[in-house]
Amino acid sequence: MGHSATLRAIQAAERRQQRDSQKRLRELERQAKGQAKLSAIEQARLEVETFESGLEVLLSVHKEQGEVWDWIEFATALPPHPPRNFSRHELKARQRADHQALAQASAQDEQEHQEALQAHAEEVAEGERMKAMARRILAGEHRAYTEALVEFSSLAEISDLGSSVHFTVHHAKVLECGLKVNGRQAIPTELKTLTAAGKVSVKAMPKARFHEIYQDYVCGCVLRVAREVFALLPVETVLVTASADALDPRTGQTLEQPVLSAAISRATIQEFNFENLDPSDAMENFPRRGDVKASRKSGEFERITPLTPADLPQSSPERMGFGDFLATVRRIRDEVRAEIEKLNPPPTTIAPSATESL
Repeated sequence: MGHSATLRAIQAAERRQQRDSQKRLRELERQAKGQAKLSAIEQARLEVETFESGLEVLLSVHKEQGEVWDWIEFATALPPHPPRNFSRHELKARQRADHQALAQASAQDEQEHQEALQAHAEEVAEGERMKAMARRILAGEHRAYTEALVEFSSLAEISDLGSSVHFTVHHAKVLECGLKVNGRQAIPTELKTLTAAGKVSVKAMPKARFHEIYQDYVCGCVLRVAREVFALLPVETVLVTASADALDPRTGQTLEQPVLSAAISRATIQEFNFENLDPSDAMENFPRRGDVKASRKSGEFERITPLTPADLPQSSPERMGFGDFLATVRRIRDEVRAEIEKLNPPPTTIAPSATESL
């Protein structure tokens, strides 16, 4: 399969992979527009189903993942065959013995052939671009990782749910992600249920339930980001730090603060059954800071100090690229030098007093 065909297949698969819960929510929203025509009971049922569907979208964000990108296939794909001019319009004119139309038919064949050649040239150019990017990604080039994340990542859904994502590539096997989660705006503050009489019952969302949903949503977003990165790039660890807005009681201002930081490994996440797991419980499998539980005093998530690449277990030398290995050696050298200086501080020089200098 050529570069462009493979790319189109991936993009088509991603378009097909719209979540069932989202499809259901859109259908319910469409029905809601015409609810004036429905009976009171039907309107109530539709309102509750729309609420439940929207909540399901929030709580299942971790269940989806974009198509896995095979960069080796892109790097080794053959270019498409050039188009041929079969002169089909001219042949039809000859079959009809329409000699007056031969010139026009021949010109039409030539025009279509030139258009096909132009399309072929564009496909070849795109194939060469993808081949070059694939080779750079397989070589662990940081800029290529960044370009792929910008152009091909499937994280639009998280943005739709009120979050933003930014990435930092540290080396070929470790990528860091900062995730801003606007959960308080995304999560409903009321619960809607259907009574036995077919009416909508609206109650304030209990604080415990609100924070349970918020916690699962934040953890689900962290897992989803890691899954998308692993599907797109050949990294082994994604360091994800989720931040949320919280009220500072000292100033009364809303501030963004980190609430969960986790080092998600590819080897561990591959063993998960995402349809059945609880996102909050899944965090127990990874090195992390923060449990995303609300403080009883403030009702806000507690601020944490995010993990950094220095906190991660070091990769074995045989699995590192030369640049990463050299950086590790330099870091260890600097750490050893600092420890030696602590053990052997330089002698203190005492300046002579004014009397001694006379």
